[in-house]
Amino acid sequence: MKSSIAGLIGIIALALLVAGHFLGLGWAMGVSIALAVAFGYGWPHYLNIPAKKTLGTVLALTGGAAALTAGLTVNSDYLAWTPIYLALGFGAVMVVQLIRGTGQKRRLESTLGAGAGVAIAGFACGWVGSFRFLGEPGMTLIIAISTAVALLVGMVNWPDRVLAPLAIVLATLAGPLVALLFSDVRIVPAAILGLLVGAVITSFRRLRTLTGPTRNLLGMVAAALAPVLSLGALVYFVEKMLLH
Repeated sequence: MKSSIAGLIGIIALALLVAGHFLGLGWAMGVSIALAVAFGYGWPHYLNIPAKKTLGTVLALTGGAAALTAGLTVNSDYLAWTPIYLALGFGAVMVVQLIRGTGQKRRLESTLGAGAGVAIAGFACGWVGSFRFLGEPGMTLIIAISTAVALLVGMVNWPDRVLAPLAIVLATLAGPLVALLFSDVRIVPAAILGLLVGAVITSFRRLRTLTGPTRNLLGMVAAALAPVLSLGALVYFVEKMLLH
C-alpha cells in the first residue's frame, strides 16, 4: 500500500473522530464504532492470516462493544468495561485457534496478530472516553494535529531511517504550538504528547513497510486505521493523568 493512501485514510479518520467534540456524543460513538468495525474486519486481511471472517468478527465486536459502552456507561470511569471486552476478545481468539485444531498453518501468527488486533480495536473507545471526560477539544487537538503532522510526513516516499526521526521531531514541535493556540496545556507536556504520537505513527509505518504490499481494500483500510485507533487509549489516559 502506498504511504500516501494510508496517510490520507488516517487523516480522514482522525478528522471524523475529532469532529465528535463539535458534533456531539452520538457522532463520536457512531464514528468510533464504525471505524473499529472496519478495522476489525480488515486486520486479518492485512496480516493474511487464516480464519479471516471469524477473527474479523471477533475484532469488530470487541471494538464496537467497547466504544458503545464508553458512550453509554453512567460511571465516570468511561473505559471501565474495556479490559473486560479485551479479555473476552483474546479468549475468543484462543477458542478460534482451538477449533481450528493442532498443526494448522500459521497458527502462532494468527494468535499473535489477532490478539494485537483485539487490543487496537478496543483502544478506539478512548476517543469516546476523551469526549465525555473533557467535553472540549483542547488536548485532543494537540494529539490530533501532532498525529496529522506525523501522517503527512509519512506520506513522503523516503526511507524509514530518514522519515522516522523527521516525523517524531515535527510531531514533537507541533504539540507545543497547538497547545499555545488552542488550549491551556503547558509546553512540556504538549511536547511529550507530540513525541509519543510521532513514535506510534512511525512504528506503524515501519510495520507496513515490513509486511509489504497490501492485498485488498479491507487490508489497506485496516493498516491505515491502526495507528489512529490505537491512539484513542493514549488520548484518554494521558488526559486523566495531566488533569488529575
